[in-house]
Amino acid sequence: MLHVRSIWNGAISFGLVSIPIKLVNATENHSISFRQIHTEDGGRIRYRKFCELEDREVTGQEIGKGYEDADGTIIPITDEDLAGLPIPTARTIEIVAFVPEDRIDPLQMDAAYYLAAGGAPAAKPYTLLREALKRSNKVAIAKFALRGKERLGMLRVVGDAIAMHGLLWPDEVRAPEGVAPDSSVTVRDKELDLADALMDTLGEVDLEDLHDEYREAVEEVIAAKASGEAPPETPAPERGGKVLDLMAALENSVRAARESRGEEPEEEEAEVKRLPQRKTSRSSPKETGGKKSTSTTKKTASGARKSTAKTSQPEKKTTAKKTPAKKTPAKKSASRKRPA
Repeated sequence: MLHVRSIWNGAISFGLVSIPIKLVNATENHSISFRQIHTEDGGRIRYRKFCELEDREVTGQEIGKGYEDADGTIIPITDEDLAGLPIPTARTIEIVAFVPEDRIDPLQMDAAYYLAAGGAPAAKPYTLLREALKRSNKVAIAKFALRGKERLGMLRVVGDAIAMHGLLWPDEVRAPEGVAPDSSVTVRDKELDLADALMDTLGEVDLEDLHDEYREAVEEVIAAKASGEAPPETPAPERGGKVLDLMAALENSVRAARESRGEEPEEEEAEVKRLPQRKTSRSSPKETGGKKSTSTTKKTASGARKSTAKTSQPEKKTTAKKTPAKKTPAKKSASRKRPA
C-alpha cells in the first residue's frame, strides 16, 4: 500500500478512541481511454478554459469553486470554507453503529476504499477495531465527509486490513416502482424445474477466472492498426429465430450449457425430459394390474399377445398367440358334433 497515494487523511472515531488513518482507493480502472481527434487530419481536440469576463484562457491555479444561485449569481466557495464546516466528520470517520452485514442493501454500495493505519501510534487501535469487527461478525456504519459531501460508509475486514465502502443515503436509492411487468404472469412448476436444472448445469464460477474480453479485443484492434495491419474481423453472432416457447428455450439452454461442459447428450436429454417420464411411470401400474400371475413370456409379448393371453388354458398359449381368430370356430364345431 506504500506506493498508493492517499486521497484523504483523517481519523476513525471509535467512541473515545481515535485512530489516525489514510484513505486510499481499493479499486482501479483498467478501461482503455480515447482522445477526441479531428477526423479530417487526426489533430487533437482540446478544451481550453476561458474566463467569460476577461475573455482569456486561465490556468488551473486561477480556477476555484462557486455556487450558482437561482438568479444566476455566483457565490465563491473556497477550500477553507469547506474545511471549516462545523461538523465532526470533516476530518473524521465517525462510527455510529454496528450492524449485521446482511442489513446493508447492495444497491447502496458505492466506491470502495482501504483504510491504512496512519503511522506507528495507530497500529494498536487499528488492530483492536479490526479484531472487534472479526469477532462480532458485524460491520461498522460510519459518517464521513469527502469531496464536499457528507457520506455514509460501511467498514468491514478484508484480510488483515479494514476496508470502507461508500454508501448512498437511503433517499438516493430509487424504489423499483414500474420496473416489474405490469401484467400478471403464471410460472409453471415444469418451467421452474428446468430453470433449476439450468442453474445447476451452469454451476459456480471462480471470479478470478473471469476477464475483460472487450478490453482485450480493443487492444488487438489498436495493435493491428499501429502496425499497419487490418484489424481482426469478428464473426457475426448467430441470430436464431425468436423463441416463443419458454420450455423449449429452457431445454435448449440446458442442452447448450451441458455441451459446453463436455457432458454426453444422452444424459442431458434424460435430465431435461424427466418431467414427462414421471407421467408414464404413474400410468404403467394401471396397465399391468391384476396380471401378476402371468409368466415372463406374457411380459415380453406384444399388445396382440396380451389380448389372447386372457384364456384360462396355459398349455394353449403358444397356439393362441399365433391364431387368435380360430379359437371360437373350433368351439362351435365341437358343439355341433354332440347332437349328431
